[in-house]
Amino acid sequence: MESNEVEIEDAPPTGYRSFVWQYFGFPIKRDKDGNGVTDKTNTVCKLCKVIVPYTTSNTTNMNHHLQRHHKNVKTAPEKTLPEGQLTMKQALTPALPPSSPHAKQITRLTGEFIADYMAPFNIVENRKFIQIFKVLEPKFKMPCRGHFSEKVIPEIYNETKQSVKDCLKNADCIALTTDGWTSRATQSYITITAQVINEKWESKSFVSQTRELSESHTGVNIADVLRKAVGEWELTRPDTTIACVTDNASNMDTAVKESGLHPHIKCLAHVVNLASKRGLAVARVARLLGRVRRVTTFFHKSTTATAVLASKQTQLELPQHKLITDVQTRWNSTYEMLVRYLEQQAAVAAALSSPEIRRNAREIDTLCYTDVSDTEDIVKLLKPLKTATTVVCDEKEPTVSLILPLKYMIEQSMSPDENDSQTIANMKSAILLDISDRYSGDCHDMLQECTALDPRFRSLSHLNDEQRESVYAQISQKAARLHLQRNQTSDTDERETTRASASTPGAAAEQAVVMIETAQGAEQSQEEPVEGERQMQDVTQPPPSKKTALEDLLGDSYTTLETEQSSRGIEMEILSYRSGIPIPLNSSPLEWWKVNAYAYPILAPLAKAYLCIPATSVLSEHVFSTAGDIVSAQRSLITPEHVDMLVFLKKNQS
Repeated sequence: MESNEVEIEDAPPTGYRSFVWQYFGFPIKRDKDGNGVTDKTNTVCKLCKVIVPYTTSNTTNMNHHLQRHHKNVKTAPEKTLPEGQLTMKQALTPALPPSSPHAKQITRLTGEFIADYMAPFNIVENRKFIQIFKVLEPKFKMPCRGHFSEKVIPEIYNETKQSVKDCLKNADCIALTTDGWTSRATQSYITITAQVINEKWESKSFVSQTRELSESHTGVNIADVLRKAVGEWELTRPDTTIACVTDNASNMDTAVKESGLHPHIKCLAHVVNLASKRGLAVARVARLLGRVRRVTTFFHKSTTATAVLASKQTQLELPQHKLITDVQTRWNSTYEMLVRYLEQQAAVAAALSSPEIRRNAREIDTLCYTDVSDTEDIVKLLKPLKTATTVVCDEKEPTVSLILPLKYMIEQSMSPDENDSQTIANMKSAILLDISDRYSGDCHDMLQECTALDPRFRSLSHLNDEQRESVYAQISQKAARLHLQRNQTSDTDERETTRASASTPGAAAEQAVVMIETAQGAEQSQEEPVEGERQMQDVTQPPPSKKTALEDLLGDSYTTLETEQSSRGIEMEILSYRSGIPIPLNSSPLEWWKVNAYAYPILAPLAKAYLCIPATSVLSEHVFSTAGDIVSAQRSLITPEHVDMLVFLKKNQS
């Protein structure tokens, strides 16, 4: 029914709360005298003036009218419930049982998120965090923070720890790095990392533990932590020792010696840092650094000076870079400060002479020509040390074989030159005096062998002929000794397995079959030798548990023969290895050994044992930044046990 001239009365707000009343009202009928009466049995659409029948408290007809004839009209808005209030459907839906697989999966992933994001445990009680889960899975009830700190995170830690243990257990050789640090809560910690090379010649590193050290940092106390770590993680190997890389502190010397770890390698990054700081401590250089430091600090503290400097950089078409103020414990930051100052010296001079900041910078002077010349020479001198630091810190596989080539490069760059200024001559002398005494004695001999077994440096070009022969002679002896030790260990394991299997019914017959098949296989292998870089056979007979009369008579003679065969084998391998061309410096030594290890069965195990050792303890120091995010100002009361778990999971969780 339509009526284009119907008067409409709006529905009163009380009792008429449906959204349709925005578009409908009651028609007003007037009698002959003009008196109006509201008709509440019908409604009128305000959009098209159509009359729609109305039954009290029923808006269905009006809804249908809007949907059919006014599709562009906004439909009923979704109800916004007060925070925390559930819809009727949600209220009637049963909660997800905590023991259900879906609830366990959500809880587990939340725990992994906490570990990976280094989030505080109380994030699970955060209002918005809970809201996210209410939208994603309304039936899930988030457990409390205690559930995560006492149950979920420890479970994930134990599983990951077992996985790391299995990986370490399968490794032939292991090297450790360790360093100490102090948290915001002034708690001291010792972090230990383990480095291995697996059967695929892939380098793997793990943070094994971060333990609180409440006692004084004496070598004895640190040694106790190291010994416990070796036992807890089952790191001892029968054929090889465990190398340990640390900084140059004297307490670390004592700790490594007391714990029985060997060899002890000093971190190359720390060695370069100490030598560089010795050079920067030269009187003339120290005064120059002080002047540059005053300039950079002034611009950092003054917003006006920073704005003027940016303006001058634009005018002079210089990069929009901020000046750098060094951290005196990090020598490379001093190098970067000088490089940046030289880059911006024109803009700095222009800014300091501008009237806006000149009155506030009366004690700040730009460098004169002589100062700038000295600064350029200092930067040039320090560049090889900066490069060496970058190599060991950024290299994907910073093996110990890098130490001596880089040390030799630094020593060569510090050799005196008649064209050097007095400042540079003094710096070279100080740096050379400090670094020359590093890595001496037995450690130096071992590092020479490590360098030789890196195919990038196998020519040992930094040594003379006599020194090269001496290095490879030592490698020959050690490789042969390691080969025999491994054969003996393998024979012992085989005898134990044989005795264990022989104790079971029917095992004797099976053992006889295996021995016959093994003998037949050996005959076939002798008839058809394998082709490769060389053809070698190293046949050893496992001795029985007790010597026979024949062994008493002839054992020494044939043991000597076995040793001679091993010696000839290693000589052939070394000859072949030395005759090869060194691989490019940007190549991976581990990739090379992965491809060629089959051709050097005696030499390869020694190469793996050496190349397993890192050149730096930066692996441990990387934990400091991670730990700083975990033991933040808001979490200074976190327990040492949870620090250990969270650092471990952050570094080891896949």
